[in-house]
Amino acid sequence: MEGFTGITALYIFMLAAFTGYEVISRVPVILHTPLMSGSNFVHGIVLVGAMVALGQAEGALQVTIGFFGVLLAAMNAVGGYVVTERMLEMFKSSKEARGA
Repeated sequence: MEGFTGITALYIFMLAAFTGYEVISRVPVILHTPLMSGSNFVHGIVLVGAMVALGQAEGALQVTIGFFGVLLAAMNAVGGYVVTERMLEMFKSSKEARGA
């Protein structure tokens, strides 16, 4: 088997999206910060995968799609770290926030 057909890839994407939604929707609020921190690791892997795909792109269309894939993956990873940092700031006491 050389690769996935369009229908198979779409099926895998839909299954992953449904599974991800079901898993995330059942996470207690107290675990969102550690889960977000762990998902940042996965976002980094997605970024590396997008860069590898862009590096093997042939033709203008593939390069364009690969560029947008890298751009979106980078925005996702950076945004995840920003959100995690803001969430962790909420857990600090007021004395720690002032630097005392």
